[in-house]
Amino acid sequence: MCNTLQVRWTIIPLIPPQPWVACSGCGGVRTFESSNKIRLNANGRKLDAWLIYKCSTCDRTWNRPIFERRNVRDIRPAVLDALQSNDPSWIQAETFNLEALRRKSQRIDEFSEFEVRKELLHEVADWEHLEIELSVPFPSSTRLDRLLALELRISRSQLSALHRSALLRTTPDRTDLLRRRIRNGIRVTLDLSGMADRDLVWKPAAIENTS
Repeated sequence: MCNTLQVRWTIIPLIPPQPWVACSGCGGVRTFESSNKIRLNANGRKLDAWLIYKCSTCDRTWNRPIFERRNVRDIRPAVLDALQSNDPSWIQAETFNLEALRRKSQRIDEFSEFEVRKELLHEVADWEHLEIELSVPFPSSTRLDRLLALELRISRSQLSALHRSALLRTTPDRTDLLRRRIRNGIRVTLDLSGMADRDLVWKPAAIENTS
C-alpha cells in the first residue's frame, strides 16, 4: 500500500535458554548456563566439538555436543573458523539452538527479556497504515500480543479489539497468531486511518528504540 509507514523490528532475546542437566558436583539436576566457549578435540581427520556449559549452582561444567567424530572435510570452512576462534556471533546463535538442547535435556528454561531494534523502511506523508515486519534471528518465547502491546504502548485488550474489527491484520493470517510465539517474517498491518494521533503517538512508538 502506497500510504503505508513500513518498519522492521528485530527482536534479540537477552538471556539464552538454560537446560536442566544432572550435575555431578551438586548430586542432582540443575540449570546450566552457556560459558560461550567451545571445546574441540581432534583425532586424526575426525573432530569433536562441544559448547561448554556451567552449573548455575557450583560451576561444574557440562559439554553439550555440537558434533562428534565429524570428518574435517565435511565441516564448512566458515563453521570451522568460527569454532577455532570462538566466534561470539556464531556461539550466540548456537546457544539458542533449542533443537540441540532438547536432544540432551527434557527441561529447558526460556526467558522473556528481549531487546527490540527498530528500523524505518519506508515513510510517506499522510500515511494511514502501519506495517511492522518482524525479524527474529533466535527463538523467542515472547508472544506476539505481548510484544505489540509493550512496544506500541497499548493494552492487549485494545489489540484484540483492533484485531476483531479487522483493523489489525497479520501475515500469515491466523486467528490465534497474536497468542503465539513471535516468528521470523511475521508481518502486522494496522489500519490507523481513523486515528488522529498517528504522527504524535503511533509513529514514535513504531520507530523509536526504547532500549
